Amino acid sequence: MLSHELRNPLAPILNAVHLLQMAGSEDPFQRQACLIIERQVGQLSRLVDDLLEVSRFTSGRVHLQLERTDLRSLVERAVESARPLIDRRKHILNIDLPGQPIWINADPTRIEQVIVNLLNNASKFTDDGGQIWVGARPHGAFAVLIVRDTGVGISPDQIPHLFDLFSQGERSLDRAQGGLGIGLSLVKRLSELHGGTATARSEGIGKGSEFTVSLPLSDPPSSSLPAQVPATTESNARAMKILVVDDNFDSTTALKILFSKLGYEVKDAYTGPTALQIAAEFLPDAILLDIGLPGLNGFEVARRIRRDPNLAQVFLIAMSGYGQETDLELSRQAGFDDHLVKPMPFEKVRDLLAQRFESRETKTAPPGP
Repeated sequence: MLSHELRNPLAPILNAVHLLQMAGSEDPFQRQACLIIERQVGQLSRLVDDLLEVSRFTSGRVHLQLERTDLRSLVERAVESARPLIDRRKHILNIDLPGQPIWINADPTRIEQVIVNLLNNASKFTDDGGQIWVGARPHGAFAVLIVRDTGVGISPDQIPHLFDLFSQGERSLDRAQGGLGIGLSLVKRLSELHGGTATARSEGIGKGSEFTVSLPLSDPPSSSLPAQVPATTESNARAMKILVVDDNFDSTTALKILFSKLGYEVKDAYTGPTALQIAAEFLPDAILLDIGLPGLNGFEVARRIRRDPNLAQVFLIAMSGYGQETDLELSRQAGFDDHLVKPMPFEKVRDLLAQRFESRETKTAPPGP
């Protein structure tokens, strides 16, 4: 409930920022303001995610979605997530990755979270202009990830408690760096849940720190070409109709404007019964449907849509502040094709729709000569 109530207002804020960015203002102050809002929404989202992860651990409800993945790609994605803080503090980031894949059997989202937390931690406690290193290498039966910095360092008495939940060492008592004392605890718990370890070392205060995560290596997967996500173009956008359903007026309005600017034909609704009525008349190609609608909730709306022969093939995307595995399973059972947790990046929604359109075009294209 806490995550839902916190995430719901973040979604329209983030969408409003996308609208301002799409407007293409040349005003440097407006561009800077957009970047600040976007960055802080991301920070709030990560805090909510960390709090939820701690809740899952303490209640024994952590379920890993394991798949064979290349650790190098997770490092690269984590770097992009941590880049705003690193750039803002003018840190020199050194990335050391091998030319060959480092295959691990892991939950990609959770391991990326581990790396992001380590990079953010390094950036928080390294003075402006300092250096951060991140690298990964296979070593024996393990993949070894190292994040090192030239920051404030760690006193010997702090090391044994560094990974404790809500631990706040002396270096952060002034609260200048923020944080809840959750990030490093999650690093250790998630690493151990994958059958690995997480350790820290430092020569002392003022001498930087080094964090090492070891994860079991996996056999490489069978070779296959990755699917390409097609770009959304104005021509294919115009061919698709979208219905946005959310009782949050600001969220619905922002999404409607964003999709309209891409060329989609868009309608909106704020209640379940209205959504069903509009869907039956409008016959959309895709519906973005909020779960927490008053009265007739999103699950029931989805089930009724799936029972309508004219809407059986519509692309149904759930939007929700709830994102635990049980919530995703409820969405699947109700007939949703995808489940996005607020505040969802607009680029992800855009790419999902583009991919759906490409798939539809491929199926309906006439056979070649």
